[in-house]
Amino acid sequence: MIDLAALDVADPEEATRQRDDLVERIRDHAGTIAYQLAKFQGGDYGQQSFETDRGTWTVKYEAGDLQYLRFEGGRGLEVYVVSTKQPPEPEKLATALEDYEAFVASYNEYVRSLDGLLDDVDPEYPEIETTEGIVAERDRLLNRVEEACDLIAGELHRYEGGDYGTFTTRVDGTRWELKWDTDGVSYLRAGGSGGVYLLSQYEPPSAADVRKYAPMVAGVIEAYNEHVAELESDLATVSL
Repeated sequence: MIDLAALDVADPEEATRQRDDLVERIRDHAGTIAYQLAKFQGGDYGQQSFETDRGTWTVKYEAGDLQYLRFEGGRGLEVYVVSTKQPPEPEKLATALEDYEAFVASYNEYVRSLDGLLDDVDPEYPEIETTEGIVAERDRLLNRVEEACDLIAGELHRYEGGDYGTFTTRVDGTRWELKWDTDGVSYLRAGGSGGVYLLSQYEPPSAADVRKYAPMVAGVIEAYNEHVAELESDLATVSL
Protein backbone atom coordinates (compact mmCIF):
# COMPACT_ATOMS: atom_id res chain seq x y z
CA MET A 1 0.00 0.00 0.00
CA ILE A 2 1.27 3.46 -0.89
CA ASP A 3 2.18 5.65 2.03
CA LEU A 4 0.55 8.91 1.00
CA ALA A 5 1.92 10.72 4.01
CA ALA A 6 5.43 10.09 2.76
CA LEU A 7 4.78 11.64 -0.65
CA ASP A 8 5.70 15.30 -0.99
CA VAL A 9 3.43 17.48 -3.10
CA ALA A 10 5.15 20.43 -4.72
CA ASP A 11 3.64 23.82 -3.92
CA PRO A 12 3.29 26.01 -7.04
CA GLU A 13 2.55 29.09 -4.95
CA GLU A 14 5.81 30.86 -5.79
CA ALA A 15 5.48 30.18 -9.53
CA THR A 16 1.87 31.36 -9.43
CA ARG A 17 2.87 34.52 -7.61
CA GLN A 18 5.57 35.26 -10.16
CA ARG A 19 3.17 34.61 -13.02
CA ASP A 20 0.49 36.88 -11.57
CA ASP A 21 3.00 39.63 -10.85
CA LEU A 22 4.32 39.47 -14.40
CA VAL A 23 0.84 39.51 -15.90
CA GLU A 24 -0.09 42.54 -13.81
CA ARG A 25 2.98 44.42 -15.02
CA ILE A 26 2.12 43.54 -18.62
CA ARG A 27 -1.49 44.64 -18.00
CA ASP A 28 -0.29 48.08 -16.89
CA HIS A 29 2.15 48.42 -19.76
CA ALA A 30 -0.18 47.18 -22.51
CA GLY A 31 -3.00 49.14 -20.91
CA THR A 32 -1.20 52.31 -21.99
CA ILE A 33 -1.27 51.03 -25.58
CA ALA A 34 -5.00 50.27 -25.28
CA TYR A 35 -5.66 53.77 -23.95
CA GLN A 36 -3.72 55.41 -26.77
CA LEU A 37 -5.53 53.33 -29.39
CA ALA A 38 -8.91 54.27 -27.92
CA LYS A 39 -8.00 57.97 -28.04
CA PHE A 40 -6.84 57.77 -31.65
CA GLN A 41 -9.69 55.64 -32.99
CA GLY A 42 -12.30 57.62 -31.08
CA GLY A 43 -14.59 54.75 -30.06
CA ASP A 44 -15.73 53.29 -26.79
CA TYR A 45 -14.46 49.89 -27.80
CA GLY A 46 -12.44 48.21 -30.53
CA GLN A 47 -9.36 46.15 -31.26
CA GLN A 48 -6.15 46.38 -33.27
CA SER A 49 -3.72 43.69 -34.39
CA PHE A 50 0.05 44.05 -34.79
CA GLU A 51 2.30 41.72 -36.74
CA THR A 52 5.75 40.55 -35.69
CA ASP A 53 8.12 37.98 -37.13
CA ARG A 54 6.82 35.40 -34.69
CA GLY A 55 3.09 36.02 -34.82
CA THR A 56 0.19 38.39 -34.25
CA TRP A 57 -0.66 40.43 -31.17
CA THR A 58 -4.21 41.68 -30.71
CA VAL A 59 -5.18 44.45 -28.32
CA LYS A 60 -8.85 44.73 -27.43
CA TYR A 61 -10.07 47.69 -25.42
CA GLU A 62 -13.30 49.08 -24.01
CA ALA A 63 -13.79 52.61 -22.69
CA GLY A 64 -10.03 53.05 -22.94
CA ASP A 65 -9.30 50.04 -20.71
CA LEU A 66 -7.48 46.91 -21.84
CA GLN A 67 -9.87 43.97 -22.20
CA TYR A 68 -7.34 41.45 -23.45
CA LEU A 69 -3.93 41.05 -25.03
CA ARG A 70 -3.72 37.96 -27.21
CA PHE A 71 -0.70 36.41 -28.91
CA GLU A 72 -1.07 33.97 -31.81
CA GLY A 73 2.17 32.34 -32.89
CA GLY A 74 3.36 29.39 -34.89
CA ARG A 75 2.20 25.78 -34.46
CA GLY A 76 -1.26 26.86 -33.36
CA LEU A 77 -0.07 28.70 -30.26
CA GLU A 78 -2.72 31.06 -28.85
CA VAL A 79 -2.40 32.62 -25.45
CA TYR A 80 -4.27 35.40 -23.75
CA VAL A 81 -1.42 37.15 -22.00
CA VAL A 82 -3.93 39.45 -20.33
CA SER A 83 -7.66 38.82 -20.10
CA THR A 84 -10.66 39.35 -17.85
CA LYS A 85 -11.20 35.61 -17.48
CA GLN A 86 -8.37 33.29 -16.44
CA PRO A 87 -4.61 33.77 -16.20
CA PRO A 88 -2.40 32.23 -18.91
CA GLU A 89 -0.49 28.98 -18.61
CA PRO A 90 3.06 29.82 -17.46
CA GLU A 91 4.75 27.94 -20.32
CA LYS A 92 2.64 29.64 -23.01
CA LEU A 93 3.08 32.98 -21.26
CA ALA A 94 6.86 32.60 -21.33
CA THR A 95 6.79 31.81 -25.05
CA ALA A 96 4.60 34.82 -25.81
CA LEU A 97 6.66 37.23 -23.76
CA GLU A 98 9.75 36.36 -25.76
CA ASP A 99 8.04 38.32 -28.53
CA TYR A 100 6.55 41.11 -26.38
CA GLU A 101 9.29 43.60 -27.15
CA ALA A 102 8.72 43.04 -30.89
CA PHE A 103 5.01 43.69 -30.32
CA VAL A 104 5.72 47.05 -28.69
CA ALA A 105 8.07 47.91 -31.54
CA SER A 106 5.32 47.05 -34.04
CA TYR A 107 2.88 49.29 -32.20
CA ASN A 108 5.39 52.16 -32.14
CA GLU A 109 5.99 51.75 -35.85
CA TYR A 110 2.24 51.91 -36.44
CA VAL A 111 2.01 55.16 -34.48
CA ARG A 112 4.93 56.68 -36.38
CA SER A 113 3.20 55.77 -39.66
CA LEU A 114 0.37 58.09 -38.66
CA ASP A 115 2.61 61.17 -38.72
CA GLY A 116 1.38 63.60 -41.35
CA LEU A 117 -1.83 61.70 -41.91
CA LEU A 118 -3.91 64.89 -41.72
CA ASP A 119 -1.40 67.31 -43.22
CA ASP A 120 -3.27 67.55 -46.53
CA VAL A 121 -6.67 68.18 -44.96
CA ASP A 122 -7.83 71.68 -45.92
CA PRO A 123 -8.98 73.54 -42.79
CA GLU A 124 -10.83 76.12 -44.89
CA TYR A 125 -14.55 75.47 -45.28
CA PRO A 126 -17.34 77.28 -47.14
CA GLU A 127 -19.36 79.85 -45.28
CA ILE A 128 -22.43 78.35 -43.63
CA GLU A 129 -25.73 79.96 -44.48
CA THR A 130 -27.95 80.92 -41.56
CA THR A 131 -31.58 79.83 -41.22
CA GLU A 132 -32.36 82.90 -39.13
CA GLY A 133 -34.42 84.61 -41.86
CA ILE A 134 -36.62 81.65 -42.73
CA VAL A 135 -37.14 80.79 -39.06
CA ALA A 136 -38.22 84.35 -38.32
CA GLU A 137 -40.68 84.28 -41.23
CA ARG A 138 -42.02 80.90 -40.13
CA ASP A 139 -42.53 82.17 -36.59
CA ARG A 140 -44.26 85.32 -37.89
CA LEU A 141 -46.72 83.26 -39.90
CA LEU A 142 -47.36 80.83 -37.04
CA ASN A 143 -47.94 83.71 -34.63
CA ARG A 144 -50.69 85.03 -36.93
CA VAL A 145 -52.21 81.56 -37.15
CA GLU A 146 -52.09 81.20 -33.37
CA GLU A 147 -53.71 84.59 -32.80
CA ALA A 148 -56.60 83.67 -35.07
CA CYS A 149 -57.00 80.21 -33.52
CA ASP A 150 -56.91 81.65 -30.01
CA LEU A 151 -59.85 83.87 -30.95
CA ILE A 152 -61.74 80.87 -32.33
CA ALA A 153 -60.88 78.85 -29.20
CA GLY A 154 -62.15 81.64 -26.96
CA GLU A 155 -65.43 81.91 -28.83
CA LEU A 156 -65.98 78.15 -28.83
CA HIS A 157 -65.20 77.99 -25.12
CA ARG A 158 -67.71 80.76 -24.43
CA TYR A 159 -70.40 79.08 -26.53
CA GLU A 160 -69.88 75.43 -25.64
CA GLY A 161 -68.63 75.81 -22.07
CA GLY A 162 -66.52 73.10 -20.48
CA ASP A 163 -62.77 72.96 -20.12
CA TYR A 164 -61.90 71.72 -23.61
CA GLY A 165 -63.33 70.79 -26.99
CA THR A 166 -62.60 70.48 -30.70
CA PHE A 167 -63.65 72.05 -33.95
CA THR A 168 -63.22 70.00 -37.12
CA THR A 169 -63.70 70.81 -40.78
CA ARG A 170 -62.39 70.02 -44.24
CA VAL A 171 -60.57 72.45 -46.49
CA ASP A 172 -59.81 71.34 -50.06
CA GLY A 173 -60.12 67.70 -48.99
CA THR A 174 -57.82 68.06 -45.97
CA ARG A 175 -59.26 67.36 -42.54
CA TRP A 176 -58.47 70.02 -39.94
CA GLU A 177 -58.89 69.75 -36.20
CA LEU A 178 -58.60 72.62 -33.76
CA LYS A 179 -58.47 71.57 -30.13
CA TRP A 180 -59.06 74.22 -27.49
CA ASP A 181 -58.99 74.46 -23.72
CA THR A 182 -59.44 77.22 -21.16
CA ASP A 183 -56.08 78.77 -22.11
CA GLY A 184 -56.84 79.04 -25.84
CA VAL A 185 -55.84 76.85 -28.76
CA SER A 186 -54.20 73.58 -27.71
CA TYR A 187 -53.29 72.44 -31.21
CA LEU A 188 -54.19 72.88 -34.86
CA ARG A 189 -53.65 69.75 -36.91
CA ALA A 190 -53.99 69.13 -40.64
CA GLY A 191 -54.48 65.65 -42.08
CA GLY A 192 -55.98 63.52 -39.34
CA SER A 193 -54.31 61.75 -36.42
CA GLY A 194 -51.10 61.16 -38.37
CA GLY A 195 -51.06 64.63 -39.88
CA VAL A 196 -49.07 67.81 -39.40
CA TYR A 197 -49.40 69.91 -36.25
CA LEU A 198 -49.32 73.48 -37.47
CA LEU A 199 -49.71 74.57 -33.85
CA SER A 200 -48.83 72.46 -30.82
CA GLN A 201 -47.09 72.57 -27.46
CA TYR A 202 -44.14 70.69 -28.92
CA GLU A 203 -41.74 71.58 -31.75
CA PRO A 204 -42.83 73.88 -34.58
CA PRO A 205 -43.56 72.44 -38.04
CA SER A 206 -41.02 72.56 -40.85
CA ALA A 207 -40.89 75.54 -43.18
CA ALA A 208 -42.13 73.27 -45.99
CA ASP A 209 -45.22 72.30 -43.95
CA VAL A 210 -45.91 75.94 -43.10
CA ARG A 211 -45.68 76.83 -46.79
CA LYS A 212 -48.17 74.06 -47.64
CA TYR A 213 -50.72 74.45 -44.86
CA ALA A 214 -50.62 78.06 -43.65
CA PRO A 215 -52.55 79.37 -46.71
CA MET A 216 -55.29 76.84 -45.94
CA VAL A 217 -55.92 78.33 -42.48
CA ALA A 218 -58.06 81.00 -44.14
CA GLY A 219 -60.38 78.17 -45.19
CA VAL A 220 -60.52 76.93 -41.59
CA ILE A 221 -61.51 80.41 -40.42
CA GLU A 222 -64.19 80.65 -43.11
CA ALA A 223 -65.54 77.23 -42.07
CA TYR A 224 -65.68 78.40 -38.45
CA ASN A 225 -67.55 81.56 -39.48
CA GLU A 226 -70.04 79.46 -41.44
CA HIS A 227 -70.45 77.26 -38.36
CA VAL A 228 -71.27 80.32 -36.24
CA ALA A 229 -73.67 81.59 -38.91
CA GLU A 230 -75.51 78.26 -38.83
CA LEU A 231 -75.82 78.48 -35.06
CA GLU A 232 -77.29 81.98 -35.34
CA SER A 233 -79.69 80.77 -38.03
CA ASP A 234 -80.84 77.94 -35.80
CA LEU A 235 -81.58 80.33 -32.96
CA ALA A 236 -83.36 82.76 -35.26
CA THR A 237 -86.21 80.26 -35.68
CA VAL A 238 -86.89 80.11 -31.96
CA SER A 239 -89.76 82.27 -30.69
CA LEU A 240 -90.99 82.74 -27.16
